[in-house]
Amino acid sequence: MTDFRQRYSFLASPTWIGWFAVCILFMVVCYFLGQWQWDRRDAALDEIGTIQANYDQGPIPYSEARDIFASADEDDEWKSVELVGEYLAQDHLFARNRANSGQVGYEQVVPFREASTGDVVIISRGWLAPGSEDGSLPASNPEPPSGQAEVTVRIKPGEPEIGRDAPEGQLASIELDEIEDQVGYSVMGGAYGEMLSESPQPAEQPRGFARPSVDEGPHLGYSMQWIAFGMLSFVGWGYAARLQARSNDVAYAEEDDGELPAGIPKREVLRRARAERMRQQGRLTDEDAEDAWVDEHMAGR
Repeated sequence: MTDFRQRYSFLASPTWIGWFAVCILFMVVCYFLGQWQWDRRDAALDEIGTIQANYDQGPIPYSEARDIFASADEDDEWKSVELVGEYLAQDHLFARNRANSGQVGYEQVVPFREASTGDVVIISRGWLAPGSEDGSLPASNPEPPSGQAEVTVRIKPGEPEIGRDAPEGQLASIELDEIEDQVGYSVMGGAYGEMLSESPQPAEQPRGFARPSVDEGPHLGYSMQWIAFGMLSFVGWGYAARLQARSNDVAYAEEDDGELPAGIPKREVLRRARAERMRQQGRLTDEDAEDAWVDEHMAGR
């Protein structure tokens, strides 16, 4: 133990203590990055659970979902709702920068007045490909059914405001308060609907929405990787300390290398130096004593 403490006494120097503090700091940073990935995984699992619970359930009437459209909860996302009423097609808008199958286009957003209550629900009828050279307008604008229609939608919570401007008649996000400002009348402010079907069905419709993914992503693996990176910093510190101790042993041996025959490899110098130090400390093992006896008798030949 005494030999070990002496060999690694340099670890108490300010330089090595400083590097150890850096390892601790790095480990703390890696822990929080790993926790961030873990939280993202939890959020993904919650979303997957909501999809699995709601997506394939049968539609409910608007009378049961009215409170959801007024103030949506995350657990209500993807529920199917049947509405009867009419589209207010003259007030349609385009939500821009909407991805679909690797392309970026628009969603056609149309207010819908529910017949029994007079509530106006915002419905995204689907995706439209860009048509102009600069992509500033969709290629087409399919008309919704005129007159009374029966529509089945999936509930989507209103999107947050993202602080971006959009051309007139377009939206940077499906932010329901902004839509209300643009159309000039009250709309249900908690959720909107993604169209699933409508009757009567027009000859042309926007492209329907794909089923949401239930892949949780690589967050678990990333979380474990960050923790491993943090632990590896201590492994590297320990390895560097071992190399420094060996270097010190060589330096110690080279101070007394005048007593050794020329041409002895440094590995042998190191072994003999360590044996000499252990002999001085009274901790020479039987194997070391035997090696020392052989060295002593072989040197005289």
